[in-house]
Amino acid sequence: MPVPTLAPRFDEWEIELHGRRVVYRIARPPAGSGPPVVLIHGMLNSSSHWRSVAMNLAGDHTVIAPDLIGHGDSAAPRGDYSLGAHASSIRDLLAAMGIDRASIVGHSLGGGVAMQFFYQFPQRTERLVLISSGGLGHEVSPMLRTAALPGVSALLSLTIHPRLLGALADTGRRLRERDVRLGVHVQALARALGPLESAGARHAFLQTLRAVIDVHGQRVSATDRLYLLESMPTLIVWGERDNTIPLRHGRHAHAAIPNSHLRTLPRAAHFPHLEDPDGLSEVLREFIQSTRPGRIDDADWGAVLSRRSPPRRVGEVAA
Repeated sequence: MPVPTLAPRFDEWEIELHGRRVVYRIARPPAGSGPPVVLIHGMLNSSSHWRSVAMNLAGDHTVIAPDLIGHGDSAAPRGDYSLGAHASSIRDLLAAMGIDRASIVGHSLGGGVAMQFFYQFPQRTERLVLISSGGLGHEVSPMLRTAALPGVSALLSLTIHPRLLGALADTGRRLRERDVRLGVHVQALARALGPLESAGARHAFLQTLRAVIDVHGQRVSATDRLYLLESMPTLIVWGERDNTIPLRHGRHAHAAIPNSHLRTLPRAAHFPHLEDPDGLSEVLREFIQSTRPGRIDDADWGAVLSRRSPPRRVGEVAA
């Protein structure tokens, strides 16, 4: 009698790192393990938003999706919410899990975290995937610029309450029942805003936001260091209807990163993992299967930097 194949599960786990609760979700292939893929969510998202993509990839890969500090069900302490701090937390989580190297996938803010992870820990990165990523240009939606203004914390505390969140969730459900694609986004917004009912979560959200965005736009850019990805398999994915971060950021990054791949999803806006999870999963699987894992050691890193930035005496004219 054939043994039935068990469907992948997207189980929620927790771990204490440096005295703080970190929550992550993991999906494993039927064989029990596979090449690790890390999915990093964006602002006002959590690991749960990756469910469809994670379950799709789990046929062949061990998929890990952390809740960034201050997001989802992870702790929201007072502290550092910079891209570097988020990247270090993911490194520590993977190390505690016994995972040395992985393909790193980031969406929006998570794309900035993914690039920072590569920059800080290139030896731990096998591939890099940037989905509608921040950190590749100045422009960003007016809503996010407005959220960086002083006084927004008080406004959030007045407007976010269970009745509002319930109305958003109900609106999203009704839109989806009528096959209106916006319903997915409205439901995701309702889920994301839920944790902001607590003062600690609102503080964490605003600290993370203001680390990368101000009233003028994105204040952190990786464009001056994209050349470092020359030997790292890199995929850039963008929703063709994205009005939050323009597609041209992805096109410019593709032109700046040697041997990179660019794929666009016509059905998606800024949240491809929610708006077209099947299309995104297919693109991710194709990229991972068609590329060899990158490997950058300290000597390789030094060679790239010295080739681009040779030292010279102060006052000496560059050749």
